[in-house]
Amino acid sequence: MKAIISIKQKIQQNYTPLVLFKSIDALNEFRLNKNEIQYIKQKIKDNKQQIIINRYPNYLFLYHYKKAKTKSDDLENLRKAAASSLSKILEETKLRKVQVIDFLHEKECFYAFTEGVILADYQFTQLKSKKKDEQLQEIAIYSKKLKQADISKLNHIAEAVYLSRDLVNLPVSALPTPAFAKIIAEKAEESGIKVEIFGKKKLQSLKMGGILSVNQGSIDPPFLACLEWKPKNTTNKKPIVLVGKGIVYDTGGLNIKTGSSMEDMKCDMAGAAAVLATIYAIAKLQLNKYVVALIPATDNRLNGNAYASGDVVKMFDGTTVEVINTDAEGRIILADALAYAKKYDPELLIDVATLTGAAQRAIGSYGIVAMEEKAKTPMKNLKISGDYVYERIAEFPFWSEYEESLQSDIADIKNLGGAEAGMITAGKFLAKFTDYPYIHLDIAGPAFLSKTDSYRKKGGTGIPTRLLIDFIEKNF
Repeated sequence: MKAIISIKQKIQQNYTPLVLFKSIDALNEFRLNKNEIQYIKQKIKDNKQQIIINRYPNYLFLYHYKKAKTKSDDLENLRKAAASSLSKILEETKLRKVQVIDFLHEKECFYAFTEGVILADYQFTQLKSKKKDEQLQEIAIYSKKLKQADISKLNHIAEAVYLSRDLVNLPVSALPTPAFAKIIAEKAEESGIKVEIFGKKKLQSLKMGGILSVNQGSIDPPFLACLEWKPKNTTNKKPIVLVGKGIVYDTGGLNIKTGSSMEDMKCDMAGAAAVLATIYAIAKLQLNKYVVALIPATDNRLNGNAYASGDVVKMFDGTTVEVINTDAEGRIILADALAYAKKYDPELLIDVATLTGAAQRAIGSYGIVAMEEKAKTPMKNLKISGDYVYERIAEFPFWSEYEESLQSDIADIKNLGGAEAGMITAGKFLAKFTDYPYIHLDIAGPAFLSKTDSYRKKGGTGIPTRLLIDFIEKNF
């Protein structure tokens, strides 16, 4: 459940107040006594920004604003501060209604603060038999700067992030490919997105050998979902095409993973979840942007019919691929979708995938590994959006020398390079399947967390949903 979010024209009495402020004088409405004023002043003097006033049985939660060195850090500090304050509220009070109050009067800052509250309120409880009352019922907003349109935008973006997180957190028993396809169709219908879902027979007729080969060991059919948002008067004549890896569960196939490495492999469709959530939010926000989302989906399991190391797979575009490792399956299904994207003549092609352990080892969970080809300006703008929403981009080189390790003796290309620079050679493999301006996003690090990091909860994070929405809204 997501809390109801609304604007209130005055401060409410039966809500727990969470106040963003800079000057103590701004708090006059709360009729602070001398002891409370002295306590707040001392906390500020001690460089304590989070301040709690105990007015038993009620509380007043305050956050004293201090500007950071950069806008990116400033906004992120506010998101994290709001998340921390919410945690205290849920610990200390029984009230499940919070009013977020703006006494700072800086729109961008208060938006980020409110965003932190909403994103931190997420809980994944769908599969629990007994649900604890640990979420807010209502978040009321009191601000002279934020308008209803701002709250609606925040609400739609949060809804998309929640959708992405929910999908990633669902195990394969609850989200096999037929269930995933059904959710995609429902979300498209709800938001007015045109959708086609190609089942196994259609994929066979299209000769999408990549998706079909990975699916050989599965009992569930694969699909390719094609979602198109094209309102009237779009600002971009050619679409931005987003491609999301949809491996709903990854055993590694015949190159099977160890048990501990398999624990979190329900998250291997985080790219697909983010791509779906992004186009869903863009439609709900009624943005006049032409966007296409392609989601190739299957699990990667093993049986007597599973594809094997040494196999040669013929892809949708006719390219032959030597399978070196069946656990490098994500790039194989993505390649078919990237080649199919040619149909849309895209202005820009972006793929999103939990693709390599190398990306996670390189930068951990703190950012997204990225590469580009013929897309220097879009990459520059994507980094700006990444800093703004704090889903940051670490760009890696994409030199031609990295292609050498993908050369095959028996096919056009191998699906795996050498031990070095695995995240780059994976990107190079994918780049072989498109001639369009292209950005590759490897989200293996930040897509799924083993513990909560502020407003990014344990499990699925929804990254890079907010990044893609901001980037598309501001640049096309």
